[in-house]
Amino acid sequence: MATIISAPLSRPAIKGEATLFAEFRAFWRAFVAKAFNPYRPELHYMRGPGPACRAKQMALSPAVRSMLADIRTAKARRPSRPT
Repeated sequence: MATIISAPLSRPAIKGEATLFAEFRAFWRAFVAKAFNPYRPELHYMRGPGPACRAKQMALSPAVRSMLADIRTAKARRPSRPT
């Protein structure tokens, strides 16, 4: 009588499940890392004049600074145009 021996099927099934679980775990880790990343570059963009502009303004002579101040106050006092 011939004996038929077959390899157990549980080994490839477990390996497939482990691979599927590993893929799911890798996806979930990548998702969480991207979804809850604390770095938000839009918060670091400069708004308004920076230190170079301030240094440039400070390098102006006092006479020029007073003239610029007069121009700014005149513009602020000017009535707005009716639309």
